[in-house]
Amino acid sequence: MVLIVLDLAGVAVFAVSGGLLAVRRQLDVVGVLVLAVVTGLGGGVIRDVLIGDVPPPGFADWRYLLTAVTAGVVAFWFHPALERTIRMVNVFDAFGMGLFATAGAIKAVEHGLGPVPAALLGMVTAVGGGMIRDVLADRVPQVLVSNELYAIPALTGAALVVLGLELGLPAVAVAVPAALAVIVWRLLAIWRGWTAPSPRSPR
Repeated sequence: MVLIVLDLAGVAVFAVSGGLLAVRRQLDVVGVLVLAVVTGLGGGVIRDVLIGDVPPPGFADWRYLLTAVTAGVVAFWFHPALERTIRMVNVFDAFGMGLFATAGAIKAVEHGLGPVPAALLGMVTAVGGGMIRDVLADRVPQVLVSNELYAIPALTGAALVVLGLELGLPAVAVAVPAALAVIVWRLLAIWRGWTAPSPRSPR
């Protein structure tokens, strides 16, 4: 139950971020819905294919597609209210990262993956939808941009989940603080301008 809730919540907020980016790119209603759906479902589908959970619930479970489409419609109709601040896409993206990093790690552990692969798969779940969104929107994926602290918070949150599960803690007890850690870290990075380490420039 915890996994389903995290998954659907992640789908919803990621889909809104995809829909808002489509609005910014001045796409029509079809473009908004397509970008919302692929953003909301992309990371989870990648995760499920990699662990052999096929067909992925994103395709087989009607709740996933309905959640993504509904979020896309919300972004299409209510984008003026959602765009009160210029960084709302990044805010929704941060929430999606936190939810998907934890959900991806939990599902990976449930399917028998070891701690390191499970943490990596949690990170992939968190950044996969955003990467697809950015490519379709014709911009460099945020995870590859040198001034973005993006994948590190997702990997850290997933690692916290794996550590908690390895210690025998209940999934909900580790998922909530881990998701909050990712969300807060990502939002602080945006606000404060924190960046990932970069190689020194040659002299």
